Amino acid sequence: MSDNETFDVVVLGSGAAGAAAAISAHDAGASVLILEKCAPDQAGGNTRVSGSSIFHSLDAERGATYLRSLADRFPLPEDVVHTWATETVANADWLTSIGANLQKVVGYGDQPEYPELDGSDAYGGYLAIDGVLGHQVLWEFLMGALAERGIEIRHETPARRLLTDQRGAVTGVIAEHAGTEVSITARRGVVLATGGFQANPELVQQYLPLSEPKLWGTPHATGDGLKMAMAVGADLWHMDNMMSISGVPDPDTPQAWYQAFVFRPGFIWVAPDGRRFINERAKAGHGVALLNDVYEVFPTRRMHVVFDEATRAAGPISLGKEMMAVGWNVMINDRHWSADNLAEVERGILVKGDTIAELAEQLDVDPAVLEDTVNRWNEACAAGADPYFGRDAQSLVPLDRGPYYAYTAEPMLAWTNGGPRRNGNAQVLNVWGEPIGGLYAAGEVSSTYSLGKDGGFHMADALAFGRVAGREAAATAAAE
Repeated sequence: MSDNETFDVVVLGSGAAGAAAAISAHDAGASVLILEKCAPDQAGGNTRVSGSSIFHSLDAERGATYLRSLADRFPLPEDVVHTWATETVANADWLTSIGANLQKVVGYGDQPEYPELDGSDAYGGYLAIDGVLGHQVLWEFLMGALAERGIEIRHETPARRLLTDQRGAVTGVIAEHAGTEVSITARRGVVLATGGFQANPELVQQYLPLSEPKLWGTPHATGDGLKMAMAVGADLWHMDNMMSISGVPDPDTPQAWYQAFVFRPGFIWVAPDGRRFINERAKAGHGVALLNDVYEVFPTRRMHVVFDEATRAAGPISLGKEMMAVGWNVMINDRHWSADNLAEVERGILVKGDTIAELAEQLDVDPAVLEDTVNRWNEACAAGADPYFGRDAQSLVPLDRGPYYAYTAEPMLAWTNGGPRRNGNAQVLNVWGEPIGGLYAAGEVSSTYSLGKDGGFHMADALAFGRVAGREAAATAAAE
């Protein structure tokens, strides 16, 4: 590697957004370099451990309506809505054009998660490589497409700062490799595709209603692109939006396991005081639930998750790679969950008590309060209705067979949605709403979603605006 190298387009990050940007810029005639902060075995961001699918948009106009409905009280700029709607429709054809065998996923994601919202009829299910969910198939396909084009990914070379000219336009990056800073010129544009900020505790505590969450995805999403954009005057949008998931903390990694309870729904959530506080099975979709007639991020509170021996024996409360091949802890850390949950009890991940009172003491909860909570729950189960939070009747399974188990956690943080504001051309905007010359953003670093999103939306957004960013930068090179 030499200092002062020059390319038409420099892309920061090698997930779906970065790969799409690089491929689109290259195919439009630009010279492209991808800078990736991680080594190859850790690269790829959340794309690598995602469901590897995009949602199949059936109609751009109805898709735009659905996006507006999901944004609810946080409306998006219409140029962004238009680009998102038209480009998510085009995603399937683009992937097919570069060699993907794209098939509809069978038996999962067939229906929209928010059928009550206007525009949900645009949702046509999941599309994935060979119809396979997870298993890194999308990321591996994109890596192959980059290799076929000879596009270099320079691993272990994190970008540190953006270079600007006297007008404030971005002209390149300062990166670091093997402890040495290098300057790389981007003649026509830099594309930020660096992922979110969920692995940066300071930024999480500043912008999100969580204090110490475990992660679903990459531990390398530390907000690098966000900080670089802010340093050159970028405005920000929907910084408090995120996707949180109920997860079981892994004490040995930054990640958590997905909480499933698919074999038996005999569990409740209780607040630190030992009382139930919400419908544990509120229909949350990919990020928000309708609670008290308001769509909001769900869940957001620290809780104890309590279940009994019958639920413990019914099957694993977290699914392994053979059933759900997603998430960093499963796919990259190779951290397996036992089939009967007993290994997790032995390791102290799950605490155990012969009685509810004994369990309460281990949780530092008033035993009388927790006993009353469980008694009320069991009475609701016997009556076939939850008078407190309206949990669905088929999940009203009593906790009446000891011993009893619990774990304590904040919600697992899957990804953040806020970042530098961008327009419909994927250009990053300054605080006056003006494009910052030469700077583009796509993917989780600047997600479209201000509130709600459906399944497959994140990968669709990353590919859509990644392609836009790459071709816009390349078009600038062609014009000049």
